[in-house]
Amino acid sequence: MIRTPLRPLARILKARETGEDPGAIEAENLRLRNEAQADRARKRAEQRLVLLGLAFAVAFGAVGLRMGALAATVPDEARVATTGNPIVGRRADIVDRNGRILATNFATHALYAQTRDMIDPERAARELAEIFPDLDEERLVKDFTGSRSFVWVRRRISPEQMQQVHDIGSPGLLFGPREMRLYPNGPIAAHVLGGASYGREGVSSAEVIGVAGIERTMDERLRDPANDGAPLKLSLDLSVQAATEEVLAGGMALMNAKGAASVLMDVHTGEVIALASLPDFDPNSRPRALLEGDQSDDPLFNRAVLGVYELGSTFKIFAAAQAMELGLVNPQTMIDTKGPLSFGRQRIRDFHRMDPMMTVTDVIAESSNVGTARIALQIGGERQKDFLGELGLTEPTQIELTEAPTGRPLLPPRWGEVTTATISFGHGMSVSPLHLAQAYATIANGGTRVTPTLLARDAVPGPRVMRPEVARDAIDMLRGVVTEGTASMGDVDGYQIAGKTGTADKPKPTGGYYDDKTITTFATVFPASDPQYVLIVTLDEPVETSGDQPKRTAGWTAVPVAAEMIRRVGPLLGLRPQIEPQAQAGVTLTSN
Repeated sequence: MIRTPLRPLARILKARETGEDPGAIEAENLRLRNEAQADRARKRAEQRLVLLGLAFAVAFGAVGLRMGALAATVPDEARVATTGNPIVGRRADIVDRNGRILATNFATHALYAQTRDMIDPERAARELAEIFPDLDEERLVKDFTGSRSFVWVRRRISPEQMQQVHDIGSPGLLFGPREMRLYPNGPIAAHVLGGASYGREGVSSAEVIGVAGIERTMDERLRDPANDGAPLKLSLDLSVQAATEEVLAGGMALMNAKGAASVLMDVHTGEVIALASLPDFDPNSRPRALLEGDQSDDPLFNRAVLGVYELGSTFKIFAAAQAMELGLVNPQTMIDTKGPLSFGRQRIRDFHRMDPMMTVTDVIAESSNVGTARIALQIGGERQKDFLGELGLTEPTQIELTEAPTGRPLLPPRWGEVTTATISFGHGMSVSPLHLAQAYATIANGGTRVTPTLLARDAVPGPRVMRPEVARDAIDMLRGVVTEGTASMGDVDGYQIAGKTGTADKPKPTGGYYDDKTITTFATVFPASDPQYVLIVTLDEPVETSGDQPKRTAGWTAVPVAAEMIRRVGPLLGLRPQIEPQAQAGVTLTSN
């Protein structure tokens, strides 16, 4: 750039010759220079404003186009998106059918140590051992003074324990927020709920996962943020469940049994209203699994679902119902009950002396093994197996428990004549009490198969297994067992109990059967005039000792327990006791 001098020599000399002021020339050149600089600065500013305006126009145009595109699209609901720490997710509550809490969450803290920040690790270890007696002081000192910079002390602590740790005053003892699973009812419904534990853990959060029961089966549903914390509603009734467990525990103690199980089911929907297994546990402090000895002694073992047993004479009604469905017999058909019934070296006898000929109704009421076996032999093994399969007795139940597939029925390898005869009265085939409840519900609801469930739901029609009139005759037979047969102590005034007893000798691990150990069961349907519920009560090795001789049959052990249970839960279920209509004694009332 060439700059013009303010005092050009030629003009200065000329001005002096003409007598003009040379300073005016400098002033004029300075003014012209300043005006030129101002013009250039204005031009640059105008260019910048134009560029800035174009930039704003492009930006607003892009925003407008994006807003238009969003407005024209169909909104999609976010399903699993969430914000925050990926391992933090509130686990949904579990409630009973009436909305009462069975499992919820509780805010607590975990305790950990940053050993590099600890001033006096020995004192901290000593005082922590005083607060938490289960901690080993020497182990804590070793951890705090070793090479590790981070040490978990306790995964969960109470608010009181947190304050006590605060009082230690060690800067290296720190707290991380936690959300623990809380079961406010303690051991009630423990085998249904199962329990929960921590999965992935961080200093400031931990993932709560189900480890057994419904907590594990429905784990994904309970943790899914898309459900927005909506509680999981079960079919259980907390009041009925508590009463069931109380009566069952009392009956187990009174009958000197080593274990017990109970299932109460709605016959129309398959909803399980109460499910109990004893001994039980507290899911707030779930014990370790038993690794030695008899696994059925483990409190974690669910006898109602996992335990498969020979359930004795409770199976007899299935043989009678199938024979009636096939048209082979009716309730008044006479059956030859003379015994014993021989198959080579094997003989089938009755528990006590029977009449040589009995109706099908009396065979069930008096619980004749010989009579039931003869009915089953008319049916045949293949048809018997198919019918039991239609009742759901040959496959695991579909209930929403992670343990359910393990409760697989034990079937004989061959289904010959002897097997057909023995299975008809509940020997040679093992199923769970829940299987039995499912099968009895099929008879009670008029012959339609139901699927057991722990989730509150409406009735789901299943396949028809028997005609309604056959199911009605079977219920009448079961009512006769209570009014005139082996379950006379099971009658509860106002509830019209129908049911069948079953007493089975326990098999030995080495083969054969014990002479003094039994599994006793009472399978009931009530009220008999309009069946609504099925109740199964099973006792393991019961002995009734009130008399001179010990009694081990179901009529003396399981039946009284089931009767008391119905007395307790009937009102809770909303069933009003009703006076059963009595048959007229041949008297005709005429007007005068």
